[in-house]
Amino acid sequence: MQKFTDRQIEIMEAATNIISEFGIQNLTIKTLAKNIKLSEPALYRHFKSKNQILWSLLEYFKTEIENRIQSIPFETSTSEADKLKAIFNSQLQTFVNKPAIVSVVFAENIFHYEKNLSNKVSEIMNMIQDYVKNNIKQGQENGEYNKLMGASTLTTILIGGIRMTVLKWKLSEYKSDLIKDGGTVLDGILKMIVK
Repeated sequence: MQKFTDRQIEIMEAATNIISEFGIQNLTIKTLAKNIKLSEPALYRHFKSKNQILWSLLEYFKTEIENRIQSIPFETSTSEADKLKAIFNSQLQTFVNKPAIVSVVFAENIFHYEKNLSNKVSEIMNMIQDYVKNNIKQGQENGEYNKLMGASTLTTILIGGIRMTVLKWKLSEYKSDLIKDGGTVLDGILKMIVK
C-alpha cells in the first residue's frame, strides 16, 4: 500500500474535481496547478506526470474501499444478505459524499490505451468482485442463499445492476437518490436468491 502526503492527496482531490466538472480530457498539469495555486514545477515535485496522478488516485481509492469494507463492524450473527447490504451501502454513500470519484472510476474506457491505469481499474473491480463473490459463496454454503445460479453469475448480476444505478445517478447530474435506488436494486436481487 502506497502512502501519500497531505499535499499529494490535495492534488488528487483537485484532479478528481476537475475530471468531474470538465471531463478527464480537460485535466492537464497546467489547469491542475492553477486550480490549487501551485506552479507547474512545484506540482511536478509531487507527481511526475498526469498519468501518475491518475494512477495514484485510483490506488488511493482502492485502498480506501478496502479499508472501509474491512472496518464495517459485523456481529457473528449478521446474515450474509445484511453484510452485502452494508458493503454496497458503504460504497454508495462514498459516491454520494464524493460524486467526483465516479467520474474517475468509471473512466476505464478512456484508460484503455494506458495499461497501468486500466490495470489499476481492473484491480479495483476484481477486489469488489471478490468481496461480493465470497459473500455469495458463504451464503450458499450456509444455506442462506439458493444455488440456482453460481456465485460468479450472481456477482456479475449484482455488480452490473449497481453499476447501472450509479451510471443513471451520474447522468441525472446526481439528482436521483442513489442510496434508495441502489437499495431497491440490491433488495430485488436478494429476493431472488435468499431462501
